Amino acid sequence: MLRRVDIALDCADVDAQSDFWAEALGYERLGSAAQYRSLAAPAGGPKLILQQVPEAKAGKNRMHLDLIVDDVDREAARLEVLGAARVEPEPLVEHEITWVVMVDPEGNEFCVCSQ
Repeated sequence: MLRRVDIALDCADVDAQSDFWAEALGYERLGSAAQYRSLAAPAGGPKLILQQVPEAKAGKNRMHLDLIVDDVDREAARLEVLGAARVEPEPLVEHEITWVVMVDPEGNEFCVCSQ
């Protein structure tokens, strides 16, 4: 029986990425062990485990995070200040959902989406 789902993200600079994602998600730092850093949502939800790996990211992510927010443009701008970048300059709209495709400081894709 499934107990929970945690999300793991490989990265080159585990400390910089944990700083970015803690701020981006409003997560708390749980701790670290060797090449791992753990972040958790204060109100529950999936943990984000960052793992330092020697190889660089290659190609498009096969899985990504969708951050559901009230104001897509405002949140995308906040994340840009933290070090993220937009993949496309304008938001996309489909099926009454608006989203911006972004990359974190190491190039991992994620989306900022309307509710």
